[in-house]
Amino acid sequence: MVWKKAIEDAVAKTLNNIDRFGDRFPHVSQNGVYRQIENNDWTNGFWSGMLWLCYEYTQDERYRAAASRTVDSFRRRLINHVVLDHHDVGFLYSLSAKAQWIVEKDEEARRLALQAADVLMKRWREPGRYIQAWGPAGDPKEGGRIIIDCLLNLPLLYWASEQTGNPQYREAAATQADKSRRYLVRGDDSSYHTFFFRPETGEPIGGATHQGYTNGSTWTRGQAWGIYGFALSYRYMKEPQYLETAKRMARYFIEHLPADHVAYWDFNVPVTPDTYRDSSASAIAAAGLLELISQLNVQDPERAYFQEWLVKSMTSLVQCYSTVGEEAEGLLKRGSYHVRGGLSPDDFMIWGDYFYLESLMRLERGIGGYWYERD
Repeated sequence: MVWKKAIEDAVAKTLNNIDRFGDRFPHVSQNGVYRQIENNDWTNGFWSGMLWLCYEYTQDERYRAAASRTVDSFRRRLINHVVLDHHDVGFLYSLSAKAQWIVEKDEEARRLALQAADVLMKRWREPGRYIQAWGPAGDPKEGGRIIIDCLLNLPLLYWASEQTGNPQYREAAATQADKSRRYLVRGDDSSYHTFFFRPETGEPIGGATHQGYTNGSTWTRGQAWGIYGFALSYRYMKEPQYLETAKRMARYFIEHLPADHVAYWDFNVPVTPDTYRDSSASAIAAAGLLELISQLNVQDPERAYFQEWLVKSMTSLVQCYSTVGEEAEGLLKRGSYHVRGGLSPDDFMIWGDYFYLESLMRLERGIGGYWYERD
């Protein structure tokens, strides 16, 4: 019943937010109030995804109408080339246009998602054979950077390959996953946030961080992206190394959690009473664990281990970090955006709300996200 109660609370808050946000998109909060932005950032798809999840759960036309309006907004965004110089096209269009296709089999939404996949492919850099994370081609600072977040953008390319029969999408995604596995995942199963290559040759330079504590530390949200991302690459590719990497990263995440099973913002940051959490990292990891568990044979001895920790973490999120029973715009407290940069270090994060709701929906109803076609 704990999942159902949390979902009912979440869908009610989301309904209130439809009128509150109008045609704008929630980003991160300050003092419990979401900053509302135009459809011009990397986070906009999460609100769209929440609306589609709520529609699937309730079948209430109000959620469908609001979700459909966001897809119209994403269509205008693509026409007007407001995608920015980054790789997060997958976050944006998997949870909006591709979601509408999955839920309603809307052909225009399918075409829009395929167009978005083509935009993402423009970030493929052939000399180094990777998807450049940020900045234009040839950028002196960003030209050789990949980041672990990109693993959640790859499902748009895998899906596009399935839809069109064009192997180039799939090959680019798998090459990016392979490169991420080799260079972003360290020998102890922790991870770098980013890694740099020499753009002209693809020669590896070294790992670094953008939002973590130090270059050699493990940013918890990055580790969570790795769990979910490699599990999704395994679903599409069925390459055992992706499943094994997801399991390794999940074990590391679990083994470094504090007593209440919800992560701090970095696994290596000194812990004091004032150290920030990142509930959004734990929500992403929970969604990743659910995907991972779904790929494991019932005889796999680790399946029960991952299931146990999934329930512990989600129970803690609901009971100690959620806004169930409270008047609030957000669903999940104690998220952090960019601690070292001083950007919303202890607030609502729209991606935290999305992955929390996705995890709840999958636990209660078996409704996953919009990363792949439903059976």
